[in-house]
Amino acid sequence: MTGEHADAPHLDPSQPGFSMRSEAVREARSRSWYATTPYGLAVLQYDAVRELLTHPQLRQGSGKWPTHNNAHGDWARWWQRSLLNREGEEHTRLRKLAQPAFAPNQVKALLPRFQRLASDLIDRFAARGECEFMADFAEPYAAQIVCELIGVPQSRSREIADLAIDMGHALSVNYQQDEARSDRALNKLMVIAAELVAERRKSPKDDFVGSLVTAREQDSRLSEEEILDLIVISIFGGVDTTRGQIGLAMACFLEHPDQWALLAARPELGRAAVDEVMRVRPTTTWVSREAAEDLSYRGLAIPMGTTIHLYTASAGTDPLHFEPGFDITAKRKPHAGFGGGKHHCIGSPVARGDMVEALTLLSRRLPGIRLNGEATWLPDSGNTGPLTLPITFDPC
Repeated sequence: MTGEHADAPHLDPSQPGFSMRSEAVREARSRSWYATTPYGLAVLQYDAVRELLTHPQLRQGSGKWPTHNNAHGDWARWWQRSLLNREGEEHTRLRKLAQPAFAPNQVKALLPRFQRLASDLIDRFAARGECEFMADFAEPYAAQIVCELIGVPQSRSREIADLAIDMGHALSVNYQQDEARSDRALNKLMVIAAELVAERRKSPKDDFVGSLVTAREQDSRLSEEEILDLIVISIFGGVDTTRGQIGLAMACFLEHPDQWALLAARPELGRAAVDEVMRVRPTTTWVSREAAEDLSYRGLAIPMGTTIHLYTASAGTDPLHFEPGFDITAKRKPHAGFGGGKHHCIGSPVARGDMVEALTLLSRRLPGIRLNGEATWLPDSGNTGPLTLPITFDPC
């Protein structure tokens, strides 16, 4: 390679078999704070990731993901106009409208429901001593949590889960080949969102969807399309990332059964367990930014419009900042699994709360977990996680 990046390592996450946890990524991180990729720059080291998350000359960069994949369908258009990819006053306005649904007091009120949902799901397979964890727990749990939030009957949770999972393929490095699948799922979720809005107008209710309907009546700047988009991104984010992260948590504990037993004995470590999992195995393996203007960072000239992927999966295991291993009792620096700055994940209080409740209950009721056959996986880049994860355990 010649020019500005002549000495920088190169990584290609679109290649079959690429892994964020590979020796290639570790070697690149040891050589340089960044690497070049087909999608732009990849930031590999912890300090640089933390600094660039909130850098004033950067803006959200995920909006270019469809362009990087030469995708132009319905999902691409929805993604580019969504809350996640808005900037300035528009982002602030939409985020303020959605924020009340994720306030700490609202989340605290939901915790008993999270516990009940998790317990009911575990009851279905606990006596068998085995389950397919993703289908039997992670997917229905994530979908049922979302159904609670948006007021959809639990009888539709399987439908909601399937549609959110299909949408999630758009955030994989295989997006282009799965574009039609993601587009179909988006359009079906938009129909469900429109049905919810119509129901709240007919029978007002003090919930997330009801608050958006009320806001539309009080502020004409909130369009009908924006209401539907906010509902859909809440469904999508709530199901896809939660199921993936819980699946990755189980994968971590399968490799560290001593930590699973420790969590069962000390449930107060639930929050620390979630953070330790998200440090070493985040479902969102990178967070994207874009240069809003020409800038220089660590001596590197970065032209306006450059996409910068902050590799949270690499940063969280940077040996300059973290001791090797997986330990839910260790004091760690903050991870970047929920992003940072003004684009910090708006649903993180709910996500953290439902994962804490799930993992503490699972550890107590599924002792002696072991892998029971072959797991299957999404590519280990972009948004990742298990597709199937068969496990066995000591029946209660």
